[in-house]
Amino acid sequence: MSGKVIAIGLVVLSALFGVGMYYMQVYGYYYDVTPRPGQDVKMVSVATGQPEPVAYADFRAIDADSSPIRYRACFTLSEDPAALGGRFVELPPKEPRVAPDWFDCFEEETIDAGLRDGSVRLYLGQKNIHYGVDRVVAIAEDGRGWAWNEPNDCGRKAWDGTPVGEACPPRPGKAAE
Repeated sequence: MSGKVIAIGLVVLSALFGVGMYYMQVYGYYYDVTPRPGQDVKMVSVATGQPEPVAYADFRAIDADSSPIRYRACFTLSEDPAALGGRFVELPPKEPRVAPDWFDCFEEETIDAGLRDGSVRLYLGQKNIHYGVDRVVAIAEDGRGWAWNEPNDCGRKAWDGTPVGEACPPRPGKAAE
């Protein structure tokens, strides 16, 4: 009898732990980003190489301190998306990061399909927003926009343990490798 009680207790405890872990990953670590009008959406200018703000509306974003790649944002561009070409650094299409289901304005399937068919363009928002992480901005032909953080080459190397080499800046708080 006591063996059954212990086994049932372990199963219940494991299930509760699993539910808690799921909640923390999907809901617990995220927080709403407080909008900063004119500062939230930037893209790197071809002319200056620096991030420049673009006009937008309806901005919503989430982030988490537990990882530099959990940032997701959605907005509506206030200018003609066709006018962005040539002004800002364009990136080759890449698969967008997935957002939690409850953050419903970030439509990764729509973004991915648009990147594949050319109706969504991908731009560099900011280089090294965190060490080894760039912010990318996707803009659809209808003016909808999304942003997320994506590991760059230095970040991928640093995270998998590969020596990053001289092409990468030193990590904050560490000497050059």
